[in-house]
Amino acid sequence: MAQLEFCKYEKKGHVGYVTITRPEVFNALHAPANLELNGVWDDFAADDEMWVGVLTGEGDRAFSAGNDLKYTALMSRMPENERPRLGFPAGGFGGITSRYDLFKPMIARVNGYALGGGLEMALACDIIIAADHAQIGLPEPRRGLIAGAMGVHRLPRQLPLKVAMGYMLTGRHIPAAKALEFGLVNEVAPLADLDGVVDAYIGDILQCAPLSVRATKEAALQGIHMSLPDAGQGKYDWELKRRTSEDAVEGPRAFAEKRTPNWKGK
Repeated sequence: MAQLEFCKYEKKGHVGYVTITRPEVFNALHAPANLELNGVWDDFAADDEMWVGVLTGEGDRAFSAGNDLKYTALMSRMPENERPRLGFPAGGFGGITSRYDLFKPMIARVNGYALGGGLEMALACDIIIAADHAQIGLPEPRRGLIAGAMGVHRLPRQLPLKVAMGYMLTGRHIPAAKALEFGLVNEVAPLADLDGVVDAYIGDILQCAPLSVRATKEAALQGIHMSLPDAGQGKYDWELKRRTSEDAVEGPRAFAEKRTPNWKGK
């Protein structure tokens, strides 16, 4: 990959760690950062050795404050023919909110504010681990905007409708403890313990066969809006791959031999 300017991408074993590195603006994203992150997630999706993804922000103040509104305002003052493209890349905000075909498990390590597009990126992940000082929310209406990177659609699907509407229509923040109470985040921990909690989830995921994990995510997300009979009869690409994989043989064999499975991811 080309030199990264606005994020850091580290591959450690089978885990891809993506860190937004714009702490001076609470890890808010402008157009160049969105494009850069989109390329990172393209690489993660295509790399067969990457089995789990973790997204976070640099520092201890913010996961991401969402769209860099100062940059957007500055660009809007430029002549239209000189103005850079401000829309989202194909993968959506942060390269992830519209990435509906990524069935590798994703963890959001929310180390501070996750507001607007920041929360939309976290909502696009499968697991959210939040620091106890974190606050999340969709304050876009207070800026004359809406949470158009799927926030207005994901939050009502992940919270009771009245609760979601109460926060979206007011732009209020949700403290981490309240988000845990609502079931919007998986765990809340002191910042010093955040990495340990994330690592525990990673460790447990990596004990599972990677194709089984992807097949599970795919079937769950694609089947959730179907009737139960239709979901049960659905055809899921990763499940078809899992059934004929080496790992489908290795799992029962390792159990019978009372040893740890050696997952290949194929």
